[in-house]
Amino acid sequence: MAVEQRNGGTGTLTEPEVDSTQRYQEARAAAHRAMSNVTVVPDTPLLPIEPERLSYRGFKFGAAFFGWMIMGSMVVLLSALITGATAGTTYVLDYTRDDAERQAGAAAVAAAAAFVLMLSLAFYTGGYVAGRLARFDGMRQGFGVWMITFLLLVLTSSVGAFLNSHYDLTGRVDRPDVPLTNDSLLTGGLITAAALLMLPLLASLLGGRTGQRYHEKIDSLLD
Repeated sequence: MAVEQRNGGTGTLTEPEVDSTQRYQEARAAAHRAMSNVTVVPDTPLLPIEPERLSYRGFKFGAAFFGWMIMGSMVVLLSALITGATAGTTYVLDYTRDDAERQAGAAAVAAAAAFVLMLSLAFYTGGYVAGRLARFDGMRQGFGVWMITFLLLVLTSSVGAFLNSHYDLTGRVDRPDVPLTNDSLLTGGLITAAALLMLPLLASLLGGRTGQRYHEKIDSLLD
């Protein structure tokens, strides 16, 4: 747009001026085109950290210890129940000691299976109690129940081996004459030992995880 200026009666024309409103509109349109080509990636939200989990997570010796005590109590209780059931069954079926000696293999397998099952149930109960007490990390508490038992067995075995080397305690034990070969006894003993190590451990871990789920259900209801 040409603007006419008068100076001393003489009319002159200046250079065309660009309207400021038009420049603003052009800049705004350019910015809009630039922003439309930009893909905005939202930030990944951080997972909320539970203050209670930060405070109480991890292994808790107190929970594992009380779970171990419950496990020991269950061993005593289940041993009494199995002993009573075995005595009642042998009385009803008139199953004598001679019958057991004639079927030594079957009797040994049945006794070992009952013993392993009893210990697994006892360790499951102990792990469950430990998981309930600690609330978080139930599997760690269940492992603690098993580990306390394992350490005590190692300590007891070491003391027993030391006393046996000095006093020959095993030589004084009146062992029954079992009609089984040494290979059968060795194989059965190794299988029983492996079962005694693994099955109670798995039962403790499962019990601890089950005990933790009790608190998880309550937390889900409160959320």
